[in-house]
Amino acid sequence: MAIFVDQDTKVIVQGLTGGQGRFHGLRNRAYGTQVVGGVTPGKGGQDVEGVPVFDTVADAVAATGADASFVAVPPRAAPAAILEAAAAGIGFVVCITEGIPAQDEALVFNTLKRDFPSTHLLGPNCPGIISPGKCNIGITAGEIAQLPSPGGPNVGIVSRSGTLTYQALYELKQKGIGVSTCVGIGGDPVPGTSFVDCLAEFEKDAETQAMIMIGEIGGSAEEEAADFITASVSKPMSAYIAGVTAPAGRTRRLSRAPMPTKPTTSNKKATAVRFGPRSFSLPVSARGGAGLCPAVGCC
Repeated sequence: MAIFVDQDTKVIVQGLTGGQGRFHGLRNRAYGTQVVGGVTPGKGGQDVEGVPVFDTVADAVAATGADASFVAVPPRAAPAAILEAAAAGIGFVVCITEGIPAQDEALVFNTLKRDFPSTHLLGPNCPGIISPGKCNIGITAGEIAQLPSPGGPNVGIVSRSGTLTYQALYELKQKGIGVSTCVGIGGDPVPGTSFVDCLAEFEKDAETQAMIMIGEIGGSAEEEAADFITASVSKPMSAYIAGVTAPAGRTRRLSRAPMPTKPTTSNKKATAVRFGPRSFSLPVSARGGAGLCPAVGCC
């Protein structure tokens, strides 16, 4: 039930003693997430409001049994932090860090695939993941997420846009629609987790009865997701592509998504994900995009 993280997930925060790590790590703990430790080299033996701090991820894993990590460190330190977590046996790593050079992201991505295939990276430059009522890793406000209901319907959300992730969560809550898991994959050039990764998990998840996919201009991730949806997704879906007014080939400044080989637009992406009659009614609306009409699969 839920995907990637649940009530049994044990989380360490790499960078817990820093401003961002402390603020968001403690908010995650207050939500109910099992935040069992932090890691800051040279500060082992200290604690942050009762959360023990270790010098290395390996030390933290040995002492706490952690299986997930929340990376909240500066861009120059983030690649090494991700790989340290993988080397220590962490299975799920969430990196919110913005500004990591694309070359470093590519190196980390390929190192994980080659040397640490059992480690799954979410991000970088993402809001994180929340399975409402179970686990929240990252910067998403737990207050805006509706708990899943036993009888459903419950929706799984995957999004490249942080802000639209929050809007989707909030508007679903306003209508009393539960969320199984919400995954913010980020919009950087080399994301650790793709739309396809999440859609595949939602398709298998018994708690998820329907899905929302939120995309944007830049890159080809939405077109790749469309191919997967056509071939492998049976559950109802709704999709939204941000950037309908942008000229062909334009990317969003914050996303840093790579330019596609051929110029693409929001409307072209929306056409690609027009996957047929599997639709359901969702109360999500947003301006400046294509798709995610109130009662369609994708328009």
